[in-house]
Amino acid sequence: METAEAAEGSGGPAGLICASFNQDTTSLAVGTKNGYRLFSVTSVDRLDRVHESKSPDVYIVERLFSSSLVVVVSLSMPRRMNVYHFKKGTEICNYSYSNNILAVRLNRQRLIVCLEESIYIHNIKDMKLLKTLLNTPINPTGLCALSINHSNSYLAYPGSSAIGEIIVYDANNLSTVTMIPAHDSPLAAITFSSSGTKLSSASERGTVIRVFSVPEGLKLFEFRRGMKRYVSISSLSFSTDAQFLCASSNTETVHIFKLEQHSHSRDEESPTWSAYVGKVFSAASNYLPAQVSDMMNQDRAFATVRLNVFGQKNVCALSTIQKLPRLLVASADGHLYIYNVDPQDGGECVLVKKHRLFGSDEEEEEASESEVTAAPVSQSYAATVAMPTTVPSSSAVTGYSEDGGAKKGEVIPEHEFAASPVCLDDENEFPPINSCRGWSRSGKGRRT
Repeated sequence: METAEAAEGSGGPAGLICASFNQDTTSLAVGTKNGYRLFSVTSVDRLDRVHESKSPDVYIVERLFSSSLVVVVSLSMPRRMNVYHFKKGTEICNYSYSNNILAVRLNRQRLIVCLEESIYIHNIKDMKLLKTLLNTPINPTGLCALSINHSNSYLAYPGSSAIGEIIVYDANNLSTVTMIPAHDSPLAAITFSSSGTKLSSASERGTVIRVFSVPEGLKLFEFRRGMKRYVSISSLSFSTDAQFLCASSNTETVHIFKLEQHSHSRDEESPTWSAYVGKVFSAASNYLPAQVSDMMNQDRAFATVRLNVFGQKNVCALSTIQKLPRLLVASADGHLYIYNVDPQDGGECVLVKKHRLFGSDEEEEEASESEVTAAPVSQSYAATVAMPTTVPSSSAVTGYSEDGGAKKGEVIPEHEFAASPVCLDDENEFPPINSCRGWSRSGKGRRT
């Protein structure tokens, strides 16, 4: 789950400012100069509008899973964060900070507010300020990531403004976990897997994407996005099972990488031409300079998408919709693109639906009817992607259910074991806020 801010003068029909998927990729939030909208993205053919607000110039809008809790920041008051219960139409509280808010991240335990040189960690249950990380390295884009797993509630942010160091911080225990020397150049994108055990990063050069283990900080995978230098990576996102990773940039191509360890025995059993060439390259890399050797050993994209727009900022996510793997791309051109992904053979992904994000109801209906979807997917492909799940039966899983919240005394299950979109109990959990306390150095909080 990443936020992409639209570039100034993007030319989008609705002036799209921001777009973000929620923690389990079941909802999309978009903000424009005229307000913001929340959509449900649990169906390919339909993009149901969950909520709409006329709040102007929204540049940050984040929804907590499928609950009614939404955080909004507008250009008119960039130092103030508003927390709403949108189904009730009420403001839970608002907080003001010493500088402009650049990013907000949420999970079931924590709410993170990132400024250019400081980070604030709140307890999401009562909005109490738990920790302030002051004098962090200059972070002009508000780059940070928060694991959605409530047990592994890790926070990642740049450890340097000159090189690509990543600080991993335990937001539950409020202590630093490790520092990862990820890249030689400053960071451009970071994201956690849903379990919080993997962390992916890209630098401002945008050619190499790496995946590390958490909390150890060991490099697990290294992928080459392309040979071009200084490509701006706008978003990174893992699939729910952490088997795939997608990356989008300011180019027209979205790359999907497969996280698999190569088996030497498999190459020996099937001595194909590609396997032979791979062995030759691997052997030759031992005699070449380190930079050349690293480049030869980097994996290429498993699957790709060619967008119809170029130079537009976007946010991408991998999701399972109607039991099939999909790639979702919300673009600054004001559309959501949905692609089929072949998890076995990869290759070029097929566009199956294009949804308009803004406009009048009549315009959206006409656009939906006039848009031509891709050719029907073959039966063999459907059989390929309909992989069996390993989710426990509903009787064995306690906690959040599809139609309600957690029963009193039960333990919230890990996100990755949830068989359906996580639904929070709005009435019993949100808003439970008794007070929004102010604090020194930063500003004040207010409950309404």
